[in-house]
Amino acid sequence: MPATPNMSHTEPQAVQGNERNSFALVALTSLFFMWGFITSMNDILIPYLKSMFELSFTQAMLVQFCFFGAYFVVSLPAGYLVSRIGYQKGIVTGLLVAALGSGLFYPSASLASYWLFLLAFFILASGITILQVAANPYVSVIGKPETASSRLTLTQAFNSLGTTVAPLIGGWLIFSDAMHSASAPQPGGEEVQLPYLALMGLLILLALVFFNLTLPRIKYEVSGGKITDVLRFPHLKLGAVGIFAYVGAEVGIGSFLVSFMMESHIGGLTEAEASKYVSWYFGGAMTGRFIGAWVMSRIEAGKVLATHAIMAAILVTVAMMTDGNLAAWSLVAVGLFNSIMFPTIFSLSIKDLGASTSHGSGILCLAIVGGAIVPLLQGLIADSSGIQAGFILPIVCYIFIIYFGIKGCHLRPDNRP
Repeated sequence: MPATPNMSHTEPQAVQGNERNSFALVALTSLFFMWGFITSMNDILIPYLKSMFELSFTQAMLVQFCFFGAYFVVSLPAGYLVSRIGYQKGIVTGLLVAALGSGLFYPSASLASYWLFLLAFFILASGITILQVAANPYVSVIGKPETASSRLTLTQAFNSLGTTVAPLIGGWLIFSDAMHSASAPQPGGEEVQLPYLALMGLLILLALVFFNLTLPRIKYEVSGGKITDVLRFPHLKLGAVGIFAYVGAEVGIGSFLVSFMMESHIGGLTEAEASKYVSWYFGGAMTGRFIGAWVMSRIEAGKVLATHAIMAAILVTVAMMTDGNLAAWSLVAVGLFNSIMFPTIFSLSIKDLGASTSHGSGILCLAIVGGAIVPLLQGLIADSSGIQAGFILPIVCYIFIIYFGIKGCHLRPDNRP
């Protein structure tokens, strides 16, 4: 890979004033909402496709494997792309690729092909990956460095608004009472066609809007360097593991939440009824992010991160060890403590990367592949030992995040805080 501009100690800065930066932040917030909406729809589609194609838990988790596997495949190329064409053009490109993936849901349903569905998920997620690589660091650098975690947490709150709304809309559009009756035929796939065609149109419209917006440019004080220079930062490498752990835990819990609520010893609910709890789960994350944006403007971000991870680990343990409402609401409540983890880990990890910020962002987004690996492993455990046993994996993930918040985020190339 050719050499790229590098700046060892100077952070990228937006060249326009505060008013332009504020407008850019508002525009970018719409993107956070959209990719939250799209990602949360997976949790509704997994039980739908599981029923449609008569899949095991492991086979159904291939949805998340393909979706989040795209981050592993696309993130580093996306980081290079954004470093070459800029943040704004990167956003437009990501939106158009995501629109293509959304459009593929129509033929996937018409042909009743699970493998074509998986391809559609991969392309859709590839577009979102490019958006993540461009938008996350952009939000971090268009304001004061000391409030980067707070600012990214605020925009992620609107991401959580998307994840909260999507299960309600998706459950209403995709599930029906007839579908869950004992004599009802298996779903045929038609229920997903109109929603994803509408989503394709909305993504194309957003691409046109961002193509014509005048957003702040990011300038760097440049000196020579290579993309591999970013790997000398230990807090970035540990942050990548933290992102892997967080996304794996959040997606693993969300992916199994509907099936968990349908268990007779937990809630005995139908798919339509259980899908509402996914909204509560992500609604907790939304609430926590709005609160967290205020808290982290006053309290050191690493301490807040570790505290949230401790509470999440305790709640998942309760959900594993108990039944009924206690288990159900303990798992739902994890969403509240997931809230600040992604934006906090992300902003702490790219701190002090300078002109390598876009490449660091690519590495962190590559680590989002945790959302592919952890749910798949949970599926294997669920098929062999039951759904509750699989939640041991999110607990392990939260334990690492506790370490990152307490110590890992403070490490620098000289191995001192």
